[in-house]
Amino acid sequence: MMTCDTSRGYKRHFLYVILCAIYLCLLCCWIDRWNGSETWLQMWTKNGTSVSASKSNNIPLSILLWHWPFGRAYPLNGDVCLDLFKIPGCEVFDQRSEFSKVDVVVFHQRELAYKKEKLPLHLERPHRQRWVWLSLEAPENNGNLQPFANLFNLTMSYRRDADITVPYGELQPHDGEVEVLPMNKTDLVCWVVSNFNRRQKRSQAYSQLSAFVNITVYGRWKKAPLSAADLLPTISHCYFYLAFENSLSKDYITEKLWRNAYQSGAVPIVLGPTPVDYRAVAPPNSFIHFDDFSSAKELVTYMQELAADRERYEDFFRWRQEWKVKLYVDWRERLCKICTQSLPQQKVYSDLHTWNNV
Repeated sequence: MMTCDTSRGYKRHFLYVILCAIYLCLLCCWIDRWNGSETWLQMWTKNGTSVSASKSNNIPLSILLWHWPFGRAYPLNGDVCLDLFKIPGCEVFDQRSEFSKVDVVVFHQRELAYKKEKLPLHLERPHRQRWVWLSLEAPENNGNLQPFANLFNLTMSYRRDADITVPYGELQPHDGEVEVLPMNKTDLVCWVVSNFNRRQKRSQAYSQLSAFVNITVYGRWKKAPLSAADLLPTISHCYFYLAFENSLSKDYITEKLWRNAYQSGAVPIVLGPTPVDYRAVAPPNSFIHFDDFSSAKELVTYMQELAADRERYEDFFRWRQEWKVKLYVDWRERLCKICTQSLPQQKVYSDLHTWNNV
C-alpha cells in the first residue's frame, strides 16, 4: 500500500516536472523574440512611452527615405551620418529594395499631396517597422491628411511638439571667434518677397508700414531678384528686415529669420506665429514682433528711434557673443537626426489631419 509520504513525494515530483516544462516554454518564447525584431530593451519598454532610437548590441538604426523631397537626391555613400554629421549608429538608404529590412521609413508629404508618390500599402509591412510623416510646410500646404489615419507612427516637422523636430535653424553655443557685423546701413527697412498675395497678413502688414516709411523691396514681385551670393550682403545694408512668414502657423519660423535676418546682420521684424513661439527658440532682445505694437505707425516710430540710437540698436546683437545660428539645409542631416532622439515605441497617429492643423 502506498504511504502518505510516498504520495506526497510523487505529487512534488509531478509539480516539479510541470514547472520545468513551463520554464522551458517561456525560455523558448524569450529566445524566439530575442532572435526576432525586438531587443530585450524593447521588450521591457514595450508598454512604456519611449526608447532610444538606436538599437542595442551596436546594431545601427536603419532608415529608408521612400522618396527624396522635391526630387533632389543627395549621395548616401559610406557612413553618411558619421562622416558628415558625427552621428554614429545610423544607416540611411534610398533603395526601396531595403523596405522589408529597415527599422524606419520616411515619407515626405509634398510628393504625397501632389500624387507624385504613393504609400507602399501593397507591401507587407514588418511588425516593428515605424513610418515617419515628414513635412516642413505650413499646414495649409500639406493637403488632406485624413486618408493617412492610423498609418504613421511618428511626425517629423519644424514643430516643437513633433516626435522628431527639424527646425529651419537653431541656436548653438559659440565655439570660436565672434563674427563682427558690418554697420554700413543705408536703408531703414527692407523686404525680400517673390510671391505677393494681398490676402495674406504679411502683405497687409507691409501695406500698413509702407504708409509711414519707405521700404526697400527685392525679389521677383518687384522684378528685383537677388542671387544667393547677393542676398545677405544686400540685406546687411538695412537696419531692419521684414522676416514675415507666409503662414501664421504654430512654430512656423523659417529661413526668413534664421538666415535672411540673423545671418545678414539686420534686426528682424517678425510676423508669423505668436511672440511666445518666437521667444521659445530665438535669443531675447534679438527680434521685434509686429503684433507687439498697437499700430504700424507706432512700430515705424520705434524703428526710427532705434536707428538713431546706435547703442540701443546694437543691443539687438549682444546675443551673438554667446550664440551662433545653425541652419539645417541638408536633407541627409535631417534624416540622421532621427537617430539622436528618443522615439515613442508604441504610437500611431489616428488623426494626423487634426494634429497638423492645430
